[in-house]
Amino acid sequence: MILDQILEHKKAGLRHKNSRGYLAELKNKIRDAGPTMGFAVALDAQRTSSRPALIAEVKKASPSLGLLRPEFAQRFEPVRIANGYRTHGAAAVSVLTDQDFFQGSLDDLAQVKSQVGLPALNKEFMVADIQFYESRAYGADAVLLIVAGLEKRQLIDFAALAKELSLDVLVETHHERELDRVLEWLPEVRLIGINNRDLKTFSTDLAVTFRLAKRIPRDKLIVSESGIHKREDVVRLVEAGVHAMLIGESLIRAQDVGEKIRDLLGDDTIKETPQ
Repeated sequence: MILDQILEHKKAGLRHKNSRGYLAELKNKIRDAGPTMGFAVALDAQRTSSRPALIAEVKKASPSLGLLRPEFAQRFEPVRIANGYRTHGAAAVSVLTDQDFFQGSLDDLAQVKSQVGLPALNKEFMVADIQFYESRAYGADAVLLIVAGLEKRQLIDFAALAKELSLDVLVETHHERELDRVLEWLPEVRLIGINNRDLKTFSTDLAVTFRLAKRIPRDKLIVSESGIHKREDVVRLVEAGVHAMLIGESLIRAQDVGEKIRDLLGDDTIKETPQ
């Protein structure tokens, strides 16, 4: 399974970062950083009864598709992409920082956060404490915890560490068993993600969201991830009780991101945010 490969590679790659000097450096950056922006608060503020809040993703490549645009081979501009999202009404951004499989970086996250001004999710495969300090030091307001890749103790400890560092947590589930674990092990978590992508085949199916959303308590914010391409998809998500949606590939590959966002949200009255 591709997730297993990514996680094993990630663990191996992090071994050289486990030094007191590096951790001290990150803690110094965190001390000098300002307060985090409320990621969950931003989503809650933007969502309405007719459309979910938009988390727009800055993404260069994927394991299944490679580079998402041919020109990314010569130039990838995360700040320009994220500014386009902000201009057209995104509530928050997600930044892919995995280098080996998605060609992202922590520097992409830092640049986006410092120059765009939206709450930012570090879209990374979290397997070690050091990554949470990196996330905070490089400007993240939230981190992703993938239930399929973590044991119970890791989920609980990582959620506690994130809270200690003032980071919101988006807990990602793929099926009923994972969701039940989250509700039992992390009863205080606010953001529950439902990934519509099959981690074995990488195919997507919105039916995953429709099934799992029914089981989530009303005090949670439901985030549907992957496989959202057209207005009809968004309408069905709203009907299923989804509060926010994380969209990457269909925005990155759009010729006109503003037109694509308006098409997805179905709201021609959305005003562009002044620069």
